[in-house]
Amino acid sequence: MPTGSCSVALAFRAAAWAPQDSVSQQAARQGRRRDWSCRADYEREALSALVPVVAMASFVTEVLAYSGRLEKEDLGTRISRLTRRVEEIKGEVCSMISKKYSEFLPSMQSAQDLVSQVDKLSDDIDLLKSRIESEVRRDLHVSTAEFTDLKQQLERDSVVLSLLKQLHEFSTAIEEYNCALTEKKYVVAAQRLEEAEKCLKLLKSRKCFDLKMLKSLSMEFTIQKQNILYHLGEEWQKLIVWKFSPSKDTSNLESYLQTELHLCTEQSQKEEKTPVPPISSVLLAFSILGELHTKLKSFGQMLLKYILRPLASCPSLHAVIESQPNVIIIRFESVMTDLEHPSPSEVFVKIRLVLEVLQKQLLDLPLDTDLENEKTSKIVLAEMLGDMIWEDLSECLIKNCLVYSIPTNSSKLQQYEEIIQATEEFENALKEMQFLKGDATDLLKYARNINSHFANKKCQDVIVTARNLMTSEIHNTVKITPDSKISVPHLPSPDEDNKLEVQKMSTTQYNEVVNLEPENTLDQHSFSLPTCRISESVEKLMELAYQTLLEATTSSDQCAVQLFYSVRNIFHLFHDVVPTYHKENLQKLPQLAAIHHNNCMYIAHHLLTLGHQFGLRLTPILCDGTTTFVDLVPGFRRLGTECFLAQMRAQKGELLERLSSARNFSNMDDEENYSAASKAIRQVLHQLKRLGIVWQDVLPVNIYCKAMGTLLSTAISEIIGRITALEDISTEDGDRLYSLCKTVMDEGPQVFAPLSEESKNKKYQEEVPVYVPKWMSFKELMMMLQASLQEIGDRWADGKGPLAAAFSSSEVKALIRALFQNTERRAAALAKIK
Repeated sequence: MPTGSCSVALAFRAAAWAPQDSVSQQAARQGRRRDWSCRADYEREALSALVPVVAMASFVTEVLAYSGRLEKEDLGTRISRLTRRVEEIKGEVCSMISKKYSEFLPSMQSAQDLVSQVDKLSDDIDLLKSRIESEVRRDLHVSTAEFTDLKQQLERDSVVLSLLKQLHEFSTAIEEYNCALTEKKYVVAAQRLEEAEKCLKLLKSRKCFDLKMLKSLSMEFTIQKQNILYHLGEEWQKLIVWKFSPSKDTSNLESYLQTELHLCTEQSQKEEKTPVPPISSVLLAFSILGELHTKLKSFGQMLLKYILRPLASCPSLHAVIESQPNVIIIRFESVMTDLEHPSPSEVFVKIRLVLEVLQKQLLDLPLDTDLENEKTSKIVLAEMLGDMIWEDLSECLIKNCLVYSIPTNSSKLQQYEEIIQATEEFENALKEMQFLKGDATDLLKYARNINSHFANKKCQDVIVTARNLMTSEIHNTVKITPDSKISVPHLPSPDEDNKLEVQKMSTTQYNEVVNLEPENTLDQHSFSLPTCRISESVEKLMELAYQTLLEATTSSDQCAVQLFYSVRNIFHLFHDVVPTYHKENLQKLPQLAAIHHNNCMYIAHHLLTLGHQFGLRLTPILCDGTTTFVDLVPGFRRLGTECFLAQMRAQKGELLERLSSARNFSNMDDEENYSAASKAIRQVLHQLKRLGIVWQDVLPVNIYCKAMGTLLSTAISEIIGRITALEDISTEDGDRLYSLCKTVMDEGPQVFAPLSEESKNKKYQEEVPVYVPKWMSFKELMMMLQASLQEIGDRWADGKGPLAAAFSSSEVKALIRALFQNTERRAAALAKIK
């Protein structure tokens, strides 16, 4: 331990333990003082040094005495100051003892004793310090715990006080509410109920609140709210009264005429002692309770259903406003009219009249200035009702008025400006009455977008009309001749004046030039459709296409584009609808198949030039090569051809089926076989004649002749094949086969009757070999059935005669073997057939 520290420790120990020394110890010290009389000065210096130490000890004692009363917030500060003071005293003692240390070196042993005592004193000081800190911490902990308890108690007391205050406020609000409700002061009652609701919400936010009591309060509030709503509902029914027709059907004119709306203006006090509250107070009470939106919405829906929609849909219906004492009545009356749909301008006037009455009597009511709730005074009832019904009302006006007012012809579009102006005035009037906001212009947007609506309506009408034509009967036909034209107005040529000038210039400049036109020109009907019959509906369909394209030439760009592609859609629709809708009839009835064939060819014929006729008169947007219908031509030709070929295959099948009952034309000497063969031949001829009558004057002549020639050729080919396949033909068989063939030869040409006038069919009957490829072969077969071997050889003529042109050598040899017996003459004849 340092010297200074030992001296301080010695001083502290001497001061602290001096009162407790025993007698022997005192005697010993006295003896040492006698022996160390020379050290008297040193002792005096040491004693003088112990004076501040003793003072320090008394200070520590004082600190210990009052440590229990130290304030909690100053303990740390005083302990720190005490520690600094102890360190200062230790430093002073150390410095003084250090001065004397060198002078009293011989007294080291006594100094060591003092050092040990000082060490003990230092340990006591540390113990004292720890005891002080422990006491301070204990007192601080006790004080903190007490403070926490007091704080929690205060919080609990505050919560209880707040709950009691809220309960008091809730009870007071309910009492005041009941008083106001009894006096029919509905606005005040609603405000007090609103205050009670706020108190209830605060109570619900307290988690420690009694749940049973909270449930009781909530139930009480609900009962009181339903009570005031019931009373307000009763008042509302007295102020706004609806009267309807007793009939269940409320959508006819008779029920509309019995519908009335009564609006109370002044309150009658005859029946009740207390005055009935005005409409404004009822509505304000509904608003405070948060039920105004629901009430107005219900009223708005009834207003739409029973007043506004009938006015917008019935042209004969008009609104009548009657003013009676204490009430305003809105009802209907009927006025005779020929209009199928009401005029938009008239409908706007009717609805505006009704809304003006409602705005004045119901929606523009004065508000009480004494109301505590400032938000209530900002309510605009007309705006609220307008927000609820405007969307439905706009849709109703569009569907029942504006849609039907759209013109069907572009020439009438200019007149539609009056409806646009009427729509704008109607919306401005609603905005002045605050039914509409500044940006609510759905109705006006629809009216102003007339070009688009006109195009859409026109296109829709065109497609609907076209579909109706496609699904109509096919057999109602009209005759088409090369001179037939579509009945549409004359189309002026583009830049007609310029072309006339060019013609005049060319005439003056080249009047002396020789005529360069060829002497032989084509007939004027060279590229015309041949005479035939088509469906009346198809003719109307083509007229519709021409009229629509003509309309497109005078329409706006957008409308022209839509109309042009609507015409294309007509033909796409025909390609899809007709074969499907008339499928069964086209398969079973040959006449309809022929008419359908002509229809397709007729449409394809016009599609070749349809685009070129209008291409230069349409909007420049379409003048880029897209105004054509030529791409549709192959599809229509294929559509008509496939249908007719399917019918031809069906007819061929029937012919072959009938010939299959001829028993292969064998053993004609048997009467049954001959009868069966004869019947089969007659059935074939009858079928062909029937087809000829069905297709007569329907198919073009060339198509008719080709079709009949193909079918007759099929029957003849079957007969030839069956006869040439016979291995043995007796003379009687040959005669009967010849007789059957003669029947076909005589009656076959009669099936060629494409025209209704018999005299004009003769030339087609004479040209049977042209249309029946197997006709000459059939004639050669008949010749062989009756000819001799010499005649057959002459007809063969070494493979250069008509028989060689009709049959092969093997077929001729087979017939010779079947017809003649095996003789040398037959062998010689067979030898010549090579």
